[in-house]
Amino acid sequence: MRKWECTVCGYIHEGEEPPEECPVCLADKSMFVELVEETSGVEEATPVEAAAVTTVSEPSTSQPQSRLYNFASEQILKHHLHPIMSHTPNGVLPMALIFLLIAALFGFSLFETAAFYSYLFVLLAMPLVLFTGYETWKKRYRGALTSVFKIKIGASVVAVLLLLLLTIWRAVDPDIATTPSTGRWVFLGLSLILVGAVGGAGHLGGKLVFGTRKN
Repeated sequence: MRKWECTVCGYIHEGEEPPEECPVCLADKSMFVELVEETSGVEEATPVEAAAVTTVSEPSTSQPQSRLYNFASEQILKHHLHPIMSHTPNGVLPMALIFLLIAALFGFSLFETAAFYSYLFVLLAMPLVLFTGYETWKKRYRGALTSVFKIKIGASVVAVLLLLLLTIWRAVDPDIATTPSTGRWVFLGLSLILVGAVGGAGHLGGKLVFGTRKN
């Protein structure tokens, strides 16, 4: 059985022809290369295909980067720092939403304060989350702009904007989540959308990481 590898996410497909679309990252059929089994049992792309992949993955030399930047980029990929950093918003924000709901329903101000500082903590962590994500996307996935990556990037932008808005709103109006008003429900609704955006981006990231070997 012939095997084909997606040069964007690494998904392996078995069949006489590559799929019309990668089921993981939705890359086009043209992004697949055929793998051949050597006598040693190691799968490698054919020389022509390997050269094509190498050409795509080589960084541009017209814009030299500092050694420090290159070192940081290598460490991000080597130690999988983006998945690690992504656990911050994916873990903290749902907890903050639960705290907000408790504060809104029962008037427990301590839970609302905890939610606010949780939002602030995630907001401070977001630059590193975005930077590691950008480097991973550019180096590991070659900056591909399939619909999966467009949705993931869009969800990340929405999450950052909402997080910034909610944090500033709460700083200006500390009682927004505990005082009965229309604004309180708008605040909670935006918080729910924030968690959805972060969760959606995390889901697609997990699909890219763990879905690459499915047939």
